Amino acid sequence: MHVRYFAAARAAAGFEEEKFDLPAGATVADLLDAVLAVPREEPPAGTPPLARILSRSSFLLNEVAVRDRATVVGADDVVDVLPPFAGG
Repeated sequence: MHVRYFAAARAAAGFEEEKFDLPAGATVADLLDAVLAVPREEPPAGTPPLARILSRSSFLLNEVAVRDRATVVGADDVVDVLPPFAGG
């Protein structure tokens, strides 16, 4: 699975994107658990921790909004992490 981070999620993760190998039948929730299990450096000052950002983020699975974290993801899937954006 491929995870792409945007805005504050990118800053907190320390990467624009990462790849994860999870077993067949893994869900978005399993993928997020794997994301949080990666040791990371402290985010830049003023950036919330990644766990907090993920708890408030929206997700796209292969460019389609996914609201149910029990959605199964496949090995070739792309999950985009979209934190809340300010402005209009």
